[in-house]
Amino acid sequence: MSGGPPGPAGPAAVPAWTVHRFEGDPGEFHERVPPAEPARLLWLLRPDRPALVLGSAQRDDAVDRDLARRWGIDVVRRRSGGSAVLLEPGAVVWADLVIGRDDPLWDDDIGRATWWVGLLWQQTLAALGLDATVHRGPMRHGPHSDRICFAGLGPGEVTVDGRKVVGISQRRTRDRARFQTAVLLRWDPARLAALCGLDLAVAGDDALRSAAAGIERDPGEVEDALVAALPA
Repeated sequence: MSGGPPGPAGPAAVPAWTVHRFEGDPGEFHERVPPAEPARLLWLLRPDRPALVLGSAQRDDAVDRDLARRWGIDVVRRRSGGSAVLLEPGAVVWADLVIGRDDPLWDDDIGRATWWVGLLWQQTLAALGLDATVHRGPMRHGPHSDRICFAGLGPGEVTVDGRKVVGISQRRTRDRARFQTAVLLRWDPARLAALCGLDLAVAGDDALRSAAAGIERDPGEVEDALVAALPA
């Protein structure tokens, strides 16, 4: 399936987006490797089971694995940076965007590189009736953002009414960049905090609850709006 009009004809034409929708094991999704040839790809990924996803540099002891096992939650690791995200079916929209180095969307500056992704989500949320803002400043750390992704705010990430709704991480190679994005549909940090070994009474229940928000939309509606907003 393709989304968005193709670029102008000729050797410098920008490839159209190729959109794939997958449902399955979130651990396998993180191990999925984009094709070698440069291309614009959007992967819409629906996990079929809950998973706590650790950032590439997070320590293994950043999660209570015994609790995760009792709750039936897989613990997996992504190759992009950042901290933990809890993926539960129906609670998050997960979308990966891949571009090649020669793409006009590419930016060598790691901070600015995510801005277009944030703008894409801003336009998507506008189509859903939400007034969103893209963060263009440096990383803004919050209580426990070293453990929980949605407790902090990074470049290109998106807020609604000052609360984070879109998280972004990236993995870059010499030839391409893969932007992994998660959009909260529901936000209840209690389970996530417990899995990350945090006592909300100590960590600050109000601080974590007010750091992020769910947009309360249907997953399919969000995915379709994203496809419609893809830049040509």
